[in-house]
Amino acid sequence: MYALRRWWERYGIQTALVTAALSTALFVRQTQGGMLLETYQLITRPFQGNPAQQDRLATAQAQELQQRLIELESRNQRLEELLGFVSAKKTKGVTAPVIGRSADHWWQQVILGRGNQDGIQVGSIVLSPGGLVGRISNVTAHTSQVLLLSDPSSRVGVTISRSRFMGFLRGKAANRAVMEFFEKVPDVRRGDVVSTSSFSQLFPAGIPIGRIESVDLNKSPAPEAVIELTAPINYLEWATVYPNSANLGEPQLISPPVPTADETPAPKATP
Repeated sequence: MYALRRWWERYGIQTALVTAALSTALFVRQTQGGMLLETYQLITRPFQGNPAQQDRLATAQAQELQQRLIELESRNQRLEELLGFVSAKKTKGVTAPVIGRSADHWWQQVILGRGNQDGIQVGSIVLSPGGLVGRISNVTAHTSQVLLLSDPSSRVGVTISRSRFMGFLRGKAANRAVMEFFEKVPDVRRGDVVSTSSFSQLFPAGIPIGRIESVDLNKSPAPEAVIELTAPINYLEWATVYPNSANLGEPQLISPPVPTADETPAPKATP
């Protein structure tokens, strides 16, 4: 007992300090320093000025305003493109927002926020800046369901605008589609424009669809080409619905202005 007391008097303080240090290190490791950080913040909080907090708040508000401005500019640009596209058409259409789209059927269908009360009917053609989007497959009083061009079940008669070689198009559940030619050796090349053909029973002729991205002439039973769709189906927000009219695919011709009475030039005097 005397020897233990002598040892404690000589080494007791060192032993207690080492034990406390090891316990503290183990506690910090288990809590990942959380307690020390909270203690530091509690001690230094009276010395932290409000200007730093106000600066962080002002920076966050400025970033939020900048993000809102970018979003508004993007929406404004798309609406301007849509307005110019609609005004260039001879046939009057109904502009409608996309209000529904399922992640499981992203490339198959969308829901528009206009219905038969706005004059939309089953079989109407859906376009956007860039070309054909699809056609109306179902209508309610205030909504319309669009069967997209990218749906694998979609079939469209198409033609190569340059060479007039024809075939039919089917969707690929992506912003690409496949054109299968009727001829064994079609005149087709990369970059050719693809439009709806005059033999299409669901769409008027001459509506732009996309451009040839690649060609496989050895494909059996018929040559095939991959088409990049020009309509923004993958991020569609607005679309325009038109009745299935024969002149829908005709380009808008801009007539020269007719001079008025004040603008009519006076006849030149003959010498």
